[in-house]
Amino acid sequence: MDQIKEELIKADPLSTWWPYILAFVVGIVVTVRGIMGGQRCPSENKIDGLVVVMTGGTGGIGWEVCKELCARSGHLILATRNMEKADKMILSLKKVQPNAKIEAIYMDLKSFDCIRRFVRTIESKYNHIDILINNAGLMFHPYELTVDGFEMHLQCNYLGHFLLTILTLPLLQKSRQGRIINVSAHAHTTAKMDYEDPLNVGPWAMAYHPRDAFAHAKLANILMTRYLATRVCCDTNVTVNSLTPGLVRGTGHLDSSPIMRAICAKVITYPWMWLFMKTPSQGAQTTIYLATEPKLKKVTGKFFNDCEIVESSELSRDDKLAEKLVKESLKAVKIEKLKQ
Repeated sequence: MDQIKEELIKADPLSTWWPYILAFVVGIVVTVRGIMGGQRCPSENKIDGLVVVMTGGTGGIGWEVCKELCARSGHLILATRNMEKADKMILSLKKVQPNAKIEAIYMDLKSFDCIRRFVRTIESKYNHIDILINNAGLMFHPYELTVDGFEMHLQCNYLGHFLLTILTLPLLQKSRQGRIINVSAHAHTTAKMDYEDPLNVGPWAMAYHPRDAFAHAKLANILMTRYLATRVCCDTNVTVNSLTPGLVRGTGHLDSSPIMRAICAKVITYPWMWLFMKTPSQGAQTTIYLATEPKLKKVTGKFFNDCEIVESSELSRDDKLAEKLVKESLKAVKIEKLKQ
């Protein structure tokens, strides 16, 4: 034993090459995680008493946004279909933030009628809304139609939010500076959209695949954003912007992915997901920035990534396609026309 201690004392860890290799690998991992994590919201601004309506606020990115906006003195209204989960999360939040102003009101994006009832409830309780965050969404959902007859990705990721936005516009216009924030995704760059069938419901629509349906709906969110910003909200006090949170793990969106169903695939994939994908907190930063940054009061119709304005795909900047999409969307949700 004494001999072993003596050898350890004499040993020089830098006399071999492996500590340098280890340090290099650790340095690479830290650098990659820093780059892929994106920047934190540069705004420290409070939003004292501002009324924020948010979908998808009971988990993943949305819950991180809720916690931060509550910490900044916002009044959060969670539009959610899982009231039991929402109540539990609100209770846990108030243990950490006793003064948090947050409540949950039932709304299911799969039903246009339910969305209309939600808006009537909001109108009866509040005379204005300051911020609307269309955050909820699903991914890799098996083919299924909603009660309104639309594919699940299309209605929950786009059409439901479109209707919610149109119905709450009068309340947003009563705010000193209303903001609409539409959460899209990197996947919009792979989406296809036929001008003659922008909602992808006709007989010539592309063959259904959950990945394509998700990308299509996220593209629609950006096109809606551009149209509202330039044709509906351009002469009002309401701004409309969209964003991508980046590639985010731990949100539950990949639970239905075919890749995640096999244990061996999970074992292989998770280390790479940890390395190259953001945490929900990191994915929430751009949404927080759009909701709180005072410099964005006049910024509208833009697409953001990592708290910076970036260019979205070429197809998402097609104004004629955006106009056609909104026209067909109005028919789908049974609204005659928008006030322009």
